[in-house]
Amino acid sequence: MSDFLLRSARVVPLRPGDGPGPEPVDVLVRGGRVVEVGAGLAADGAEVVDAAGRWLTPGLWDAHVHLAQWTLSSGRLDLAGARSPEDATRLVAERVAEYPDLPVIGFGHRSAGWHRDVTVTELDAVSGDTPVVLISGDAHHAWLNTVALLHLALPVRDSVVREAEWFGAYARLSTLVGNDGTSPEAYRRTMDAAAAAGIVGLTDFEFSGGAAEWAERWVAGADVLRIRMSTYAENLDDVLARGLRTGDPVVPQLPDAHRLTMGPLKIISDGSLNTRTAWCCEPYGDAHRLEYPAGQPNLSGAELRDLLRTAHASGLEIATHAIGDAAVAEALGAYRDVGARGSIEHAQMVNRADVAEMARLGLRASIQPAHLLDDRDLTEAIWGERSERCFAFRWMLDDGVELAMGSDAPVSRLDPWLAMAAAVHRSADDRDAWHGEQALTPQEVLAASVDGAPTVGVGSLADLVLLDADPLAAVQAADPAEAAVLHAERLRDMTVAATWIDGKLAHSTL
Repeated sequence: MSDFLLRSARVVPLRPGDGPGPEPVDVLVRGGRVVEVGAGLAADGAEVVDAAGRWLTPGLWDAHVHLAQWTLSSGRLDLAGARSPEDATRLVAERVAEYPDLPVIGFGHRSAGWHRDVTVTELDAVSGDTPVVLISGDAHHAWLNTVALLHLALPVRDSVVREAEWFGAYARLSTLVGNDGTSPEAYRRTMDAAAAAGIVGLTDFEFSGGAAEWAERWVAGADVLRIRMSTYAENLDDVLARGLRTGDPVVPQLPDAHRLTMGPLKIISDGSLNTRTAWCCEPYGDAHRLEYPAGQPNLSGAELRDLLRTAHASGLEIATHAIGDAAVAEALGAYRDVGARGSIEHAQMVNRADVAEMARLGLRASIQPAHLLDDRDLTEAIWGERSERCFAFRWMLDDGVELAMGSDAPVSRLDPWLAMAAAVHRSADDRDAWHGEQALTPQEVLAASVDGAPTVGVGSLADLVLLDADPLAAVQAADPAEAAVLHAERLRDMTVAATWIDGKLAHSTL
């Protein structure tokens, strides 16, 4: 931590009427907290930083990241543009020809929009003895060739590997590609990039080695951000043996241990839209292609409640992945029965009454607005009129549900400004907003991106972001739809002049 006086900054209000007003003020930071806000403050020995009239907000958080997968993604074969199995195999063949001695790890294809199912046989035909693992854009299934299936100790088959079987195999992927992409140095680069976007903290939902692994990379320099480490059921016994409760330092002996804390137990209660394993109340539009026409739960109701009960009794919050409306309803019932606290992760399709129940139970909705940009067309195709109940952010906010925004990186980019723009405009192209009645305002999305922090004022954590433009500035527009477009453009183009985490400068272009 360091003491500094930020001279001439404009405090951005997170709610109407918040803050000292539009005129620049000075902000004095001591001991990791804002201790004074006003005009003409004395530095009294603190370092002076000239904000030059820029805009000051609390630091941003990403509430849902798979940090190792995002860190690795820069070296993976990008399949986001593949529109068919043939596109994907062509890209694989090109990569194998260029680097025949290296495994091919691809990411980003969305096969639910393809004209047919894929086979291992066709991947074998273009890859030979080179292991190939192609991870879907939703990360809920992977298309492997036979060499990779054998290496990862998976049964040989001619179809993709889905859900729990894939999650277990992913944990063994380092045996195929090594750990160079997730070294402490690689993590540090990822964290530096996040800080440059204004991110001060994130919740890490990676399948990982837990506390011991995090302690090792932390002392090796991957300690830039605030991190909440989640756990899955497989590692829950270790967390309980350590006596860790949500909010506790993961390893109290570490330097700056208060910034590496225990997060929630993560439960993946159903699948995804793209893999067609999200659990729905009604069948998918192409149910004739599916083994489970309405998707299916990954756990029984009793298993879900047992996990919630164990974690809640041990002081852990629970983050329950639920994408389909049936999964959301079942998760809410489990929270209600057990009295547990935490969040619904994704809540992608919801019934109206369940939103009110989420608010009544005091559960957060951990949302990833950029997903709606990718999922728009597929949702219309296979969920049809149910799309009006998808990404229902306005319902949630109006009913009093606390929103926590994130990316689900690498499913979407680790970019809070992209997420905010998506929630404001709800379109990634020239089409009108997709169910614009569910859109949020720039002020609302900013408030949902700061981990519940209030507008910067006396007592605020010294997790601060200085922006080069006003994120809430009025726009000249003929109608609300055009205004949403202009607001979203400003958010997408936002640049960060400086980021402080716990009073320490983590990024600066000043």
